[in-house]
Amino acid sequence: MGLTGGIGSGKSEVTKRLAALGAVVTDADVLSREVVAPGTPGLAEIVEAFGPEMLAADGSLDRPRLGQVVFADDTARQRLEAIVHPKVRARRNELVAAAPADAIVVDDVPLLVEADLAGGYDVVVVVDAPDEVRLQRLVGHRGMTEADARARLDAQAPREERLAVADLVVTNDTDLDTLDERVRRLWAELTARAQA
Repeated sequence: MGLTGGIGSGKSEVTKRLAALGAVVTDADVLSREVVAPGTPGLAEIVEAFGPEMLAADGSLDRPRLGQVVFADDTARQRLEAIVHPKVRARRNELVAAAPADAIVVDDVPLLVEADLAGGYDVVVVVDAPDEVRLQRLVGHRGMTEADARARLDAQAPREERLAVADLVVTNDTDLDTLDERVRRLWAELTARAQA
């Protein structure tokens, strides 16, 4: 199953709950950090493509600096994605191969729509929240400036495009207790489909 949603939609909250219910979760954000960790070919390729100023003093990737570059320039973002996405896919495939045969595997893929990956999944679940709610979360919970948050929202596929590929939608526009119930219903649907 592919799980996606725009930045600030609450994908991570849904993913945590699915893992607690028994799903095997691969998280593209976590994997994308792994494949560009210090000493990896991924980090070396980023430095080659974007320059040594993308390194922090400790030799790790300076994510805020890289983010400023790629979220303001579509060509730069595409160049970064061409470096990172194949490495993330390879690492994900390793993790899935190690999972039990009857596991429900959930791939948390923020850019599932942008990378045109929906067709590769039996089920696509979209975590959805209105853009203004997402903006408030990014500014209020993640400490982004409104301009930075809007740039990140604008860099992703529009909400309508994500919803168009969804087999199932988890609306996350309210409190966590409501989200818990919605995720339990999603899990029941996923397990029923897996057994069919």
